[in-house]
Amino acid sequence: MKTTRREFLAATAAAPMLSPILLGIQDKGGTKAPVLGSGAYTYEAIHDWGELPARIKWGNTHGVVEDSQGNIYVHHTVHATSDTADSMVVFDRTGKFIRSWGGEFRGVAHGLHIRKEGSDEFLYLTVNAANPRMTPQPAMQAVVVKATPKGEIVWKIAGPPDVDAYKPGPDGTAKRYNPTNVAIAPNGDIYVGDGYGSSYVNQYNSKAEYIRTFGGKGSEAGQLNEPHGIWVDTRGTTPILVVADRRNNRLQRFTLDGAHIDFVPGFRLPCHFDEQKGSVVIPDLHGRVTLIDKQNAIIEHLGDSNPPANYPLRTQPRAAFIPGQFICPHGACFDHDGNIFIVEWVEVGRVTKLRKV
Repeated sequence: MKTTRREFLAATAAAPMLSPILLGIQDKGGTKAPVLGSGAYTYEAIHDWGELPARIKWGNTHGVVEDSQGNIYVHHTVHATSDTADSMVVFDRTGKFIRSWGGEFRGVAHGLHIRKEGSDEFLYLTVNAANPRMTPQPAMQAVVVKATPKGEIVWKIAGPPDVDAYKPGPDGTAKRYNPTNVAIAPNGDIYVGDGYGSSYVNQYNSKAEYIRTFGGKGSEAGQLNEPHGIWVDTRGTTPILVVADRRNNRLQRFTLDGAHIDFVPGFRLPCHFDEQKGSVVIPDLHGRVTLIDKQNAIIEHLGDSNPPANYPLRTQPRAAFIPGQFICPHGACFDHDGNIFIVEWVEVGRVTKLRKV
């Protein structure tokens, strides 16, 4: 994660300070769980979900997906005190640990996407160039990885494409490349958001062969500033590519060949997407989780905190976290039952299940 505290506060200083929506308290197993949202979008917040083995210590929890069997996958950077380097942790639907893998991605784990292809499922990971502050391991080349659910690597896309957009500038300075997330179109085309690099989107076919590059840093139509999350919206008759244009605090929509369509405003550092039955969950890094409907109108802001005040909590022990409030939600997914899983960019990791009530 490359956001500094100064950048975070500057990007969000003008945002209104809202309190979390706490509609009630439910006593479950001797612990009080906050209830967030309203009406059909009411959820019990079960923090620290999942039976994590003692040998694994969460690092920053960045991505979460559910497979067709109801298993939950969490991609995390791995804490420095963890006995194992495994960056992918898999639970069953009840939170029981199944397996872990991905030790080679310790410190650099980031984006996570899952896709059914025929009778098989595959995970698509983005692996950042290592940040020495976050990992003791040597720097690793930024790559996109296709893997099986058990961790067998199918292919990798290494480095930026050899195109003019990534050629060194007049002064010879190399262009940055550091992918953050992946989306896949119905025809199998792969879209990679270069969120921590040069703010481009790079498109490939299903064989990982390069097609085109579009975007680039800026705030005008067609330009992006930290395309952190990316998603192919198939809710309408024509698929649309939606980008979490994070530093511009908006979503930006494109045709599948990279032409700008429009903007969807009203977000605070949006990170990524998941969709179920027309509703979309979007983790806003600035302390809340946003739900939008099929017309892209806001349904709910869940767990909204006071981000400038709560921001220091992301480096604090777990006991300092405030129930019912999110600190820095980074990834989210629906499960088959309409519950929502949220993972956060906090140094000791945090997995929350929003149980639909």
